[in-house]
Amino acid sequence: MPAYLFANIEVTDPALYEEYRKGVPATIAQYGGRYVARGGAAEGLEGGYAPKRVVLLEFPSLERAKAWWDSPEYRPLRAIRQRASRGDLILVDGLSA
Repeated sequence: MPAYLFANIEVTDPALYEEYRKGVPATIAQYGGRYVARGGAAEGLEGGYAPKRVVLLEFPSLERAKAWWDSPEYRPLRAIRQRASRGDLILVDGLSA
């Protein structure tokens, strides 16, 4: 069953974030993940949600998503992202086909 990582990111240091952005795609692919949405136009439709840079990743399973999140390949990039931005990230189980 697929799993999705949803992130709403506010970039605070664009130059440093660019370093993160360049390095992260290979790590996602290594764990079977793919971008579904990455920083395109986003607008809130109800409630007080204020989207910034929205990213949606799909992984083959919750286990693969968690393995990527805590992987030696991603950990240093995650630290860069945390210095260059602030945001909210959630991991959600998808539906089986």
